[in-house]
Amino acid sequence: LKLKNSNILVIGVGGVGGYAVETLIRSGIENITLVDYDNIDISNINRQVIALSSNIGNSKVEEFKKRILSINSNVKVKIIKEKINEDNIDLLFEEDYDYIIDACDTMIVKKLLIKMCHKKHINLITVCGMGKKLDPTKVKISDIRDTNYDPLAKALRKYVKDEKFRDKVICISSTEEPIKT
Repeated sequence: LKLKNSNILVIGVGGVGGYAVETLIRSGIENITLVDYDNIDISNINRQVIALSSNIGNSKVEEFKKRILSINSNVKVKIIKEKINEDNIDLLFEEDYDYIIDACDTMIVKKLLIKMCHKKHINLITVCGMGKKLDPTKVKISDIRDTNYDPLAKALRKYVKDEKFRDKVICISSTEEPIKT
């Protein structure tokens, strides 16, 4: 019942964020907010669960809302079709969330989410870079301070250190060294 009633926000519903949304809904979550400004592109078909040849050009969040409601019509789905930045980050905090999953690819937004969630005591899970990494057994959940081989995580580690955050900043990252091409 606790899981079912949790209120979750997912920012970035492409590759990783899309699979997170799918998993959350199939796990019984019934309150979710999806944030993404992008439309589905043909290049998304090989890596994003929402991308189909029949919905190319459509809004990712609108297509996900349809998909979610076709899985479970009881889900309360809110969508925010905006590119989040420092000027509109407050849009994400107009209601209370139990968890925020940061699957966006914008460094300033990642930093702002860490700061705002820390300040508001909201559980945050930040997804770091997975580019040029293939071994799924190397994907780990850890504090940002315990990451390696990830330039995105390195920049966030520095930010967390510079800002003197004491709480853990939970992230998903890979311990695999990137494949050299």
